[in-house]
Amino acid sequence: MPFVLILEDDLTYSVMLSTWLKRKRFEVETTSTVAGAKSKIKQTVFDVILSDFRLPDGTGMDLLTRIKEEKLSMPVIMMTSYADIPTAVQAIKSGASDYIAKPVNPEELLKKINDIIQTPAAPKPKQQAQQPAENGYLEGQSSAAKQLYEHVKLVAGTEMSVLITGASGTGKEYIAQRIHQLSNRRKAPFVAVDCGAIPKDLAASEFFGHVKGSFTGAIEDKTGAFVAGNGGTIFLDEIGNLSYKIQVQLLRAIQERKIKPVGSNREITIDVRLISATNEDLHQAIDNKSFREDLYHRINEFSIHVPDLKNRTEDILLFANHFLDAANKELQKDIVGFDAETTRLFLSYSWPGNLRQMKNTIRYATLLTSERYITLNDLPKELTEYKETPQPVVSPLKDETGERILITRALQEAGNNKSKAARLLGIDRKTLYNKLKFFKID
Repeated sequence: MPFVLILEDDLTYSVMLSTWLKRKRFEVETTSTVAGAKSKIKQTVFDVILSDFRLPDGTGMDLLTRIKEEKLSMPVIMMTSYADIPTAVQAIKSGASDYIAKPVNPEELLKKINDIIQTPAAPKPKQQAQQPAENGYLEGQSSAAKQLYEHVKLVAGTEMSVLITGASGTGKEYIAQRIHQLSNRRKAPFVAVDCGAIPKDLAASEFFGHVKGSFTGAIEDKTGAFVAGNGGTIFLDEIGNLSYKIQVQLLRAIQERKIKPVGSNREITIDVRLISATNEDLHQAIDNKSFREDLYHRINEFSIHVPDLKNRTEDILLFANHFLDAANKELQKDIVGFDAETTRLFLSYSWPGNLRQMKNTIRYATLLTSERYITLNDLPKELTEYKETPQPVVSPLKDETGERILITRALQEAGNNKSKAARLLGIDRKTLYNKLKFFKID
């Protein structure tokens, strides 16, 4: 699979190119500075480098010079505006393989890349670009996402009961599935039960099954979730919705590892791992006597909190493109990406419905649009009528833990303009550059 490096300081344009090339089965890494590109070519052999000409810390010519000095065999396609085409021609004389005018025509770019890559690249060391994980999971690049999945991987190999908390739409069931897939039970069933959707008088039957004739409507035997998931994982979504009576029965099943189908005197031994989820405050429910404290401690041997999408700014465009790929496949379309205005809206919008809302939004827009890029005209009114409350994008920098997130967010909001980002952060430009170097942010 050909490996491409994109050197582009326009974040929106870089994401658009990267997404499009990945759909064409290229591996892609990106950087926004000449210094970043020089660092990457030391570690990785790229099949092609796409370089903007004018960059914050130099020009594409500086990268060409370094490639020649190091005697590296890495072809460069220079991307430049029409006004700079004479300069691009000079770049070709200096060693660039080709140039292409911006805005780039994707099909023309693909042809130029394929013309350059004549033979399959040899195996080479590289830093893997962020890709959807196995089975379609996308973990994200934000510090919140990294911490989340560190906890997932840490607990997956154990037999501990896990309680997943987080707002509606954050993807709690996906986290539960990921824990199961990484566990020793991955070859056994994963059975999900939506506790909020079960009628109270049928909850026991859903969990433990029933025998024919045990109650009105029981016209045949039913296998409950705990027997269906035997040997595997049971996921109880919105567990806070269970009635007090069912909580008692559930607690007994967890403690004794046995269940009794409704209407039967026969006990069945079970071997399941329990993962639960809630968007409620179970501590408050315990105080209100609507949730048993002993059950809470049984289901909460390890807890994982899934953050809201608005608190994972670095992951917003990753998820947006992930959902666009899925929508393209489902709807048999070939949308390239999102235009600049849509990208800016996605980054500033609060996403109250989290990932579920984003997925539905992009699916809606993909179906609606007749263009190659999704625009504001294709989005639901709840997004286009959204008015952001004027406020500083970030608070003053205080500690190293949060600084990287704040700096990255400011750069995104400022379109990678360092002076504007420094103003948003409340620091001077020199301090910002020092921090970019310290945190190794390209």
